[in-house]
Amino acid sequence: MKPITIDPEKCNRDGICVKACPAAVIELTSPNELPAPVTDFKEYCLACGHCVAVCPTGAFSLDWLKTGECASISKELVLSRDQAEQFLRSRRSIRNFKDKAVEREKLEKLLEIACYAPSAKNNQAWHWTVVQSPADVRKMAEMVIDLIRSCPPSHVILVHGDKDYVLGPQDSATALSYLELYAPTVGLGTCLGGYFFSAVNSYPPLFEALGLPSDHKAFGAVMVGYPKLRYQRLPLRKEPRIYWI
Repeated sequence: MKPITIDPEKCNRDGICVKACPAAVIELTSPNELPAPVTDFKEYCLACGHCVAVCPTGAFSLDWLKTGECASISKELVLSRDQAEQFLRSRRSIRNFKDKAVEREKLEKLLEIACYAPSAKNNQAWHWTVVQSPADVRKMAEMVIDLIRSCPPSHVILVHGDKDYVLGPQDSATALSYLELYAPTVGLGTCLGGYFFSAVNSYPPLFEALGLPSDHKAFGAVMVGYPKLRYQRLPLRKEPRIYWI
């Protein structure tokens, strides 16, 4: 089976898919031909889906990703500049949570959205461990002073992966950013657990309590729950320190 399928009736042979491919594994040899995979396509394709996403006519499909499976970007849902600014500025680190468990489907949605974050060569090398039980959260909180608070979170989500993967911290940080930005849209609050994931790597009893693979390392953690308080203002931040070269 060919890795690429092109609808000849829809393809306008503009070469956009060739230009968009970050691995340069698609070619267009002449204006009269259809785009085609290069010889080592399967070896170097990043499975990013750029080619399917960029095609303006919906002519391009991969053997694992059909154009009809991908929702079109809705112009009505694109954020305006003002909406985007308020959305980003209104995000708060939540440290006071309701005594209410988060539904499993919401946690699964958070992790689904997190996995849309960009990662080096589209490796998506992250793994997720979710501490669901409030009792387990409190038990682990006793090991980490940063989590010992009057209103502990309902859940803790830990992202981890191969300890030898150099870009694990960067990729995981981006994925957690996606998770945190999406959380308020489903009524949830989050706060990065810096001390928590650091303790996972330095305190064997906590590492073992989480049941992580021995060859893994924690790259980040976030506390999740229903916010106990509602924020009404957009506080200011320091001016950016910029050095123009």
